Amino acid sequence: MRLSELKVGQRAKIIAIHASGQIKRRLFDMGVLSGETIRVEKVAPLGDPIDIVVKNYHLSLRKSEAQSIEVEVME
Repeated sequence: MRLSELKVGQRAKIIAIHASGQIKRRLFDMGVLSGETIRVEKVAPLGDPIDIVVKNYHLSLRKSEAQSIEVEVME
């Protein structure tokens, strides 16, 4: 499942990041790493951007960036 498919309030574990170049480096620098737990806090009305919580801070991602992040939903 992709991060962009999660609903508000859902938690997930990051499995893989399928981005490359500067986008991948930017995500890593912001703490979006394999194994981290994230929670979708809110989604803009048109679906872009997506506000997530990772490592106890809020991060807004474009939908295109969220589609490159593979996650496993946590119950």
